[in-house]
Amino acid sequence: MIMYVRFNSSHGFPLEVEEGASVAELMEAVGRLRGAQPDQLRVIFAGRELHSDATLQACDLPEQSTVHVVLAPPTATRRSELVLQRTLRGSMDGLTRLDLSASRLPATSIGLAAVLEGDAPAAEDTPTRTELKPHSSFYVFCKTVCRAIQPGKLRVRCIACKQGTLTLSRGPSCWDDVLLPGRIHGVCQAQGCDGRTAEFYLKCAAHPTCEEDTSVALDLIMPNVRRVPCIACTDVLSPVLVSQCAQRHVICLDCFHLYCVTRLDERQFIHDPAVGYSLPCAAGCPDSLIKDVHHFRVLGDEQYERYQRYAAEECLLKMGGVLCPAPGCGAGLLPEQDQRRIQCERRVGLGCGFVFCRDCMEEYHEGECRRRTAMPAGGAPQGYVLDEGAALRARWEQASLETIDETTRPCPKCRVPVEKNGGCMHMVCPRAQCKFEWCWLCRMEWNRDCMGNHWFG
Repeated sequence: MIMYVRFNSSHGFPLEVEEGASVAELMEAVGRLRGAQPDQLRVIFAGRELHSDATLQACDLPEQSTVHVVLAPPTATRRSELVLQRTLRGSMDGLTRLDLSASRLPATSIGLAAVLEGDAPAAEDTPTRTELKPHSSFYVFCKTVCRAIQPGKLRVRCIACKQGTLTLSRGPSCWDDVLLPGRIHGVCQAQGCDGRTAEFYLKCAAHPTCEEDTSVALDLIMPNVRRVPCIACTDVLSPVLVSQCAQRHVICLDCFHLYCVTRLDERQFIHDPAVGYSLPCAAGCPDSLIKDVHHFRVLGDEQYERYQRYAAEECLLKMGGVLCPAPGCGAGLLPEQDQRRIQCERRVGLGCGFVFCRDCMEEYHEGECRRRTAMPAGGAPQGYVLDEGAALRARWEQASLETIDETTRPCPKCRVPVEKNGGCMHMVCPRAQCKFEWCWLCRMEWNRDCMGNHWFG
């Protein structure tokens, strides 16, 4: 397999290694090429230092991945950085298999999604048009090669030097850690850089990427690990878009595309000053506007261009402007508020010279308008019809609650849900501040009666 190596933040060079090669073998190969001792080198990938005895495959390094190799710092500095890395050393997965979908749950459910992190078994009679790709926890819009929504991969770099040589003090635990700057710190290993702040970004996982080839994060699109049916077609598909309404309605990407196109045809998108030109949950739930309009990239290039044009027109109309009514023109104009005679002035690539009356939007005339018409505001909504029963079944949270009821019980002391997946009835609360020992059956503090009567049910 081919790896790209950046030695001390220099330009990357290709290096061919065996499929099952270890990190130590990679260090030996780089040491031979760069005249360095392998034991003086450190390999950094996705915000963590790789163990020398681990294999590249175990570190989840795909073909044509870029790794950073740096010279080890002095012993004293090395010792302090080992303490910094302790949080991430327990997991070989690092950022590559991180799942942040739970952080988009309502505040009342934080922590409850832990029992749902694994994929549920597929029912034989459940229709599935899209297979779940392994480790596709992130989805992005690839704006360079694919021009489409694709599985993504999370990466991190030093915010100061923009190199991927920063080792993290901890991994991100929610989307805000990824999307908001300055929340997570670390140590940059690049020579001459004292950077201490992490900057996360996403790349398209469908093709090899260079350092500058970043993609837009789509945090509402996620793998359907809870196997919730789509609110529109009722099929169980993956990935899905999970609305941030109170009901957490789920819609597959095909139906979301149809929903967006239908609303665009009717000009029923909503212009929100804070969010932009957006849509609510397909079920019409209140306070559910999609806040990141990059999700409408699902429309495709041609329809997205129309979406942008409509958004600009809607913004203009909200500002008190008008659109030229001449056939084939539609240029946006911002005349004085009391100006009745308006001329669409010819400018570079815009304008037609048509002179019209602001009141009736016809060719300009003196005196009263023969007829008064209003600019269409989108027409009567034809409606995106949804079955009420389907809307009840397509709730992301409902699947969570049902699974929690079946597989978890609250700790009698702190009420944190605890999962039981086999084993004895002696339970220990996983919450570090609690650690209460209790019985799964009688839900009381573990005692001699529990030990003698129903330790194993």
